[in-house]
Amino acid sequence: MDRHQVLKDTVGIITFVILVLIGTLFINAFVFRSFNVEGPSMESTLYTGDRLIVNRLPVTFKQLQNESYIPERGQVIVFKNPHFVPGLGEEYIVKRVIAFEGERVVLKNGFFTVYNDEHITGFNPDDDNNGEPSEFTAGEVDEIVPEDTLFVAGDHREEGYSSDSRNGLGMIPLYDVVGPVSIRIFPFDKVRLF
Repeated sequence: MDRHQVLKDTVGIITFVILVLIGTLFINAFVFRSFNVEGPSMESTLYTGDRLIVNRLPVTFKQLQNESYIPERGQVIVFKNPHFVPGLGEEYIVKRVIAFEGERVVLKNGFFTVYNDEHITGFNPDDDNNGEPSEFTAGEVDEIVPEDTLFVAGDHREEGYSSDSRNGLGMIPLYDVVGPVSIRIFPFDKVRLF
C-alpha cells in the first residue's frame, strides 16, 4: 500500500509542476510579461535595471477580435524590435507613442508637432505626458506615418541616446507591440504606475 501512495504522490507532484508551467506560460503570453530596461533611451522616466510589468490583456482582447491593438498617444509601450537579429541588439524595446497611421510628424526646433484631421494646425504630443520628457528633442523629421504602424520616441532625446522612429529604428508595426507598460516594480523605492 505504501508503494501505491508513493506513486500517487509522485504523479501528483509531476502533475502540479506541469500545471504551474502551463499556467505560467499562459499568463506570460496573454495576461502580463515582465521586462528589464537596458540603456539610457528612456531616461529620466526609466533607467537601466528598472523592472517593468507590461499589460498583455488589451493586446490579447484585440487579437481575439481579430483586430490590431492600438495604444494611446503618450503611452510607454514595449514592442519587439522590427530589426532584431539574434545576438545583436535588443529583442524588445521600450519607447513612448508619438503618432499613428496617417498622421504627419514634424520635428523641428526641438519639439514634435503632429498634424491630423482633428488638429490641422498641429499639436505637441508631449503636452499631456505630465512633463515627460522635459528636454529638447534632437533631429529633424517630416514624415507621414504609414498604415498599421506607430511613430515612437525615447524620452532621452539628445543626439545619440535613443534609437527610435526619428533615426534608424523606423516605424513600428502594430503586430510587434507587446503591450503598454503598467507598472515599474523595481527598484522598490521607485515603484510607479503608468
